[in-house]
Amino acid sequence: MKLLRFFIIIFISLTTSIKADLNKNLINQLEDGGKLIFIRHAYAPGNGDPNNFNLNDCSTQRNLNSIGQKQAKEIGEFFRVNKIKIHKVLSSEWCRCKETADIAFNNYSTISFLNSFYSSKYVKNKDKQLEELNNYVKKFKGNKNLIFVTHYVLISEALNYGPSSGEIVVSDKNFNIVGTVEINY
Repeated sequence: MKLLRFFIIIFISLTTSIKADLNKNLINQLEDGGKLIFIRHAYAPGNGDPNNFNLNDCSTQRNLNSIGQKQAKEIGEFFRVNKIKIHKVLSSEWCRCKETADIAFNNYSTISFLNSFYSSKYVKNKDKQLEELNNYVKKFKGNKNLIFVTHYVLISEALNYGPSSGEIVVSDKNFNIVGTVEINY
């Protein structure tokens, strides 16, 4: 039994230091700037949007709850504590993304190519949105990092990666993933 406890302690110690090294490496790359930072909106209970969804009326949308709001604060704190240089924060027009961006960063703009195309109502926009995202990134010449607060479906299509709520996914300008940071809630 003592031997088992010993191995568990060693395993936890090793995996914690590995994770810390990976985070430090990612933070060093973010300090260099020029990265794309995709953030899936913070926790908003449910899936998809209600049938009466209206883009201009947050009361008809799936929104952050108190847990998601706390998670959004933690996202912002991650950037502040690590002094990560930000060129611009862009958000989907969905209220849960705008609220995440507002709580985490205060200053953001909305742009339609970050919108969700999960529902059948919007799936027809997918190819156009991805093309606009690619064109925007090609024109991006900043030496700071560009933040996109968006949805699972867009991150999944652009990066071939399925993020958790509030997860930060960092890529280079060729959409190659550099690393991720999960902000737990």
